Amino acid sequence: MILKSLAIAAGSYVVGSMSLSILASKALFGGDIREKGSGNAGATNMARVHGWGAGLLTLAWDAAKAAACMLAGKALGGEIGLCLGAGACMLGHCFPVLHNFKGGKGIAVGGAVAFGIDWRVGLCTVGAFLLGSLLSKKVSVGSLCGAVAIAASSFLFHVSTPRLILAIFCACLAIARHVPNIKRLADGTEPDFKAADGKK
Repeated sequence: MILKSLAIAAGSYVVGSMSLSILASKALFGGDIREKGSGNAGATNMARVHGWGAGLLTLAWDAAKAAACMLAGKALGGEIGLCLGAGACMLGHCFPVLHNFKGGKGIAVGGAVAFGIDWRVGLCTVGAFLLGSLLSKKVSVGSLCGAVAIAASSFLFHVSTPRLILAIFCACLAIARHVPNIKRLADGTEPDFKAADGKK
């Protein structure tokens, strides 16, 4: 079981490291997305720099790779395998070995993981993200709300211990990745979200 767990974690980490935003920005738009906009390799920055289409495609990819890792992990290792796959995918997305360990902030991946934990947790997480983003006009606020919601709702709905640990891990990682945003929010310098028109 130890070897199987290591294989699940390693494989999921590599899959998580596969960043469509980085690859697509270089291949289709002639530059690394990490050198533009907020400097983040995630769906929000792709939409901000290259338009809604690029942002939504990135979001779909990030959610899909998380779902694939969870399904494969569960098939190979049951409950523990699902949680290992999800956590390793999130870690790979944030710190991708394939892209010099500079990746996204884990929000799209975390949203998919939330549904993998429990559909009610998923709804609470996405709902908190949307509400926070719409009310503040800042995706970072929505992301922080979603991070808190995944942990709080997992506790509220009494999910299994492995899934609760996973939820807390995802919440802590997402919040840690948003420390610069938190500082800008405190200073009043965090910009509102606005997608590019996609005509570049």
